[in-house]
Order: sequence, then C-alpha cells, then structure tokens
Amino acid sequence: MKTLKTICSFFAFSIVFIACGQNNEVVIKTNKLSKNIYMLEGQGGNIGVSVGEDGVLMIDSQFARLTPKILAAIKNISKKDIKFLVNTHHHGDHTGGNANISKTGTHIMAHDNVYKRVKANDNQLDKSLPIITFNNKLSIHINGEQVLIFHVENAHTDGDAMLYFTESNILHTGDTYFNERYPYIDLNSGGSIDGYINAVKSALILIDDNTKIIPGHGKLSNKKEYQFFLSMLENLKTLVLDEIDSEKTEDEVANNTSLTKKYDDLNYSWNFITSKKIRRTFYRSLKEK
Repeated sequence: MKTLKTICSFFAFSIVFIACGQNNEVVIKTNKLSKNIYMLEGQGGNIGVSVGEDGVLMIDSQFARLTPKILAAIKNISKKDIKFLVNTHHHGDHTGGNANISKTGTHIMAHDNVYKRVKANDNQLDKSLPIITFNNKLSIHINGEQVLIFHVENAHTDGDAMLYFTESNILHTGDTYFNERYPYIDLNSGGSIDGYINAVKSALILIDDNTKIIPGHGKLSNKKEYQFFLSMLENLKTLVLDEIDSEKTEDEVANNTSLTKKYDDLNYSWNFITSKKIRRTFYRSLKEK
C-alpha cells in the first residue's frame, strides 16, 4: 500500500498539468534574471538555468514530451552542454524530462530521498535517476559563482531542495513556494505543514529585499511576496488548530469556507489545490501531531 501511495503521489500533480495543457500548444517562455541566470516557464515546475564558460546548470526538467522545446530554449541562451541537472524533488512535473536530458551526458543531482522515490516508481527508467545525491547541503562552483543547494525537511515532500545563487542573488525554491496560490503539500510523500512553514522561514533568513525568487509554480517573485505566502500558511495553521482544539471533524473543517475566505478572495484556490482541499490538508497534517 505504501508503494502504491508513492506512485500515486508521483503522478497526481503531473496529471493535472498535462490535463490543463493538453488542448493547448505549450510555449517555453524564457525570462532573463541576471547576466547568466534564466527562468524558463512551460508546463510544470519552473526551470532555472545558469549559463557561462563552465557550461549549463539546469534546475528541474518538466515533462518528457517537452524536452525538445526546453533544449531548444536553452540552446538559444547558450551553446554549451548541460553539465548538471538538479531536481528540487521527485514529482513528475519536475523530473519527467530527466531520462531525455541524461542522454546528453548530463549529471543528475538531487536529495537522497528523491533517488529513493524515483527508484520506487516502476515506470521510471534508470536514466531518470540522480547519479549524485546528498543528505543535507551541497555546493556547486559554476559560471563564476557558488550555488548553495540545501535540503529542507518534510516540507512539500521529504526530498525538497532549494538553490541559492550567491553572486546573482537568485533563489529557486522548488515547490516550497507556489506564488499566489495554495501550495500542494504531499502528505503521502513526507510533506507536512510545519515542515513547509520552516522551509519558507529558512529561505527568508538567507535572502534580502533585492533577491529574485523562482517559485516552483507561478510568476517570478520577491521576498515581500514570499513573506505574505508565509503569513498565509501561519494564519491558516492557527485557524485550523483552533478548529482541532474545538474537536471539529475533518469534514467540518474542510467545509468551513470562512477559514480560507481571505485568500479565496485573492484567487488562491486553483484546479488542483482548491480551498476545500487545502483546509483538509492542513487538518490532516496538524491532526497527526
């Protein structure tokens, strides 16, 4: 049963993005953030790219069927080979293109738990697996700067990593940030409300008001917006804990629209994580404490 849950969580988020875009032609949009850092938007998790004399560092790979378009977009930025691909976690909308990218000789890197979860998925080829894994933190010195890669525990999943470009002052959060929408917290893959909140706090300590933030999903962001996202998480945690202390059931919390009204009015509810689903997620995670 545990293996089945792992496989289901691996695909659940991916299926939503495929369904949402299956009738539309996906365009890879390139955003230049600094002299050598770019953000690519397509379908699935936002991709980060560092280019320079040392080669290309790529963050996440979206879906396999988009690989030709993604590679074409990167070639328009740099003619150098992709040296490293770092996965921020294991979900298919961030790792789906791994096997295709690895065929170019790229070294895939990720947290130890990403390896375990991708390996557990019987539909994944060995070419999708990271060949370099880490437990807590790692540094890459590439294209004139140090890139800090650090693990945050039990946040979106149990294998989340963020990347901070020390000279460019750019942070890639992976799915520890969904800009202007409710986050997906994958409880079946080790995610938790407390871990997610702590992950955001850890990132906010590291950055400043001038930092450009590449969220896992949504538009380019900044520290002020990330702080508002944190306040939303903390506010909902307090409200749901009060409901739990009042011995409300999961269904009662899930159906209590007043808990999320402030953020529903800001259109934080979306097709995969509706306001009802986020209330249920908070309840389940906090009830387990």
